Amino acid sequence: MESGTIEQALPGLDVDQARPEVSTGHAIPLTPQKRLMVFAGRSHGELAHRIAEKLDVELGEVELKTFANGETYCRYGESIRGADVFILQTGCQPVDRNLMELCFMIQGAKLASAKRITAVMPLFPYARQDRKAKPREPISARLVADMLQLAGADRVLTMDLHAGQIQGFFTIPVDHMTALPLFARHFRDLGMTGPGVVSVSPDAGRARLAVRFAEMIDAEFALIHKTRPAHEQVSVTAITGEVEGKVAIVGDDVIMTGGTLLANVDALRAHGAKEVWVFATHGLFCDGALARFAESDITGILVTDTVPIDVRLKPDNMTVLTVSGLLAETIMNVFADESVSAIFGGENQLF
Repeated sequence: MESGTIEQALPGLDVDQARPEVSTGHAIPLTPQKRLMVFAGRSHGELAHRIAEKLDVELGEVELKTFANGETYCRYGESIRGADVFILQTGCQPVDRNLMELCFMIQGAKLASAKRITAVMPLFPYARQDRKAKPREPISARLVADMLQLAGADRVLTMDLHAGQIQGFFTIPVDHMTALPLFARHFRDLGMTGPGVVSVSPDAGRARLAVRFAEMIDAEFALIHKTRPAHEQVSVTAITGEVEGKVAIVGDDVIMTGGTLLANVDALRAHGAKEVWVFATHGLFCDGALARFAESDITGILVTDTVPIDVRLKPDNMTVLTVSGLLAETIMNVFADESVSAIFGGENQLF
């Protein structure tokens, strides 16, 4: 008698049911499909709601509070297991609290088994401290990058970095967006194009972006040479390019105290500029800068809503453009594993 294994069916289950053969190839399809979930910190709730409306999704439930001793508490109010999580937190004041809150939200999502965590940071904090300008200084932007990665971020979305080298501080993908097309479209709608308009770079470091912006509105190009004796202090030494009798448009990535741009405006007016317009992606306006801009000889100011703007202090000549549509489209492309640079026609790396 040959030995072997005898398979017996349980009573009532001895019917031989034919099972269709399923070929999985190199992967097993997973159902249900992956989920997109958007959460927001306390830095900019208004922008978060605008993005959620564009995506036609409700903001995820998350509990955020500050204890009496100043520590931050974070807890997700719903399951995020296996979800593609996007966490919106911008680098506005209070910067350190918002940054730590973002790190806690990232780690909380990581420990809750989120499939992929993307930090959406319209304004990257500490971006201006991207190198050692003097001995014994930290490279703070590099430390922020390390913190985000250590917390568990899989990807970072940010807009108009102060310097392109910040992308090299990360070992995870960094999707860089730019508001330059929004500004160019706005000035074109105002009819500010052609040889009567000049795109002015506030310093040598922004020259390439100013040249690109000049191409986008078919304008001329000029460069301001300046020295910086101390932080937030600037002295204009010369202007290269023709600005007399023209409409000058000065663009920058961020406005903080406004000292640099106000000095540029005075210099352009002294050189005969007919009108002076200023635009910047991130309008922080620290230490009463909005009041100084309201009293200045600026024709118009353009900023975006990457950081909150106090409407009670907003000057009459200021226009705020929303980046919610741009951020929503970028988030959707990341979620669908599609190209982000295609949104900008491949022109989102302007450094």
